[in-house]
Amino acid sequence: MTTLTQTKRQPRAINWRAIFVRPTKAYVNPYWGGFLLGIVLFLAFFITGNGLGASGGLNRVIVFFEDLVAPDHVDRVSYLLKMAGGAKNALDDWIVFVTAGVLLGGFSSGWWHGRLKVETNKGPQISNRSRWLWAFVGGSFMGFGARLARGCTSGQALSGGAVLSVGSWAFMFAVFGGGYALAYFVRKLWN
Repeated sequence: MTTLTQTKRQPRAINWRAIFVRPTKAYVNPYWGGFLLGIVLFLAFFITGNGLGASGGLNRVIVFFEDLVAPDHVDRVSYLLKMAGGAKNALDDWIVFVTAGVLLGGFSSGWWHGRLKVETNKGPQISNRSRWLWAFVGGSFMGFGARLARGCTSGQALSGGAVLSVGSWAFMFAVFGGGYALAYFVRKLWN
């Protein structure tokens, strides 16, 4: 006598390797990338009435958490009061959504083009620890400068340069000149 037995279908396992290990694609042509950035900048001005920037969104996220921990301090400092004083929510601003979009877009693009990985880019003359230390120091200076200037380089150079602000153009030339001058002293770290 023969009996028929039904076998249960096993659920398919998720192929995590296919999701996270993707083939690396070539970088976009820089002229095409610049053209697309110009379109995004135009759309930002057209839709929101504001340009692009990054430090304002991150600043508002920090002020949001600061308001959760020390609301009395936020209510006493006039700079913070404008963003989150009283019943105001620091996250209720267009720049927060732009910053979130940049993070999500960068993550998605990195995944899509097979470049999403944890790595430390450095030259052979510097250790990982030194690279991270100097990246932190440089980032701290940039963050302090962005708050001191009430804006970041992307907002100043892109948005200010797009509306032909003389100060923004002078700033861009100073940044590029300073970068080239400093590169002479740190080039050995990358070669």
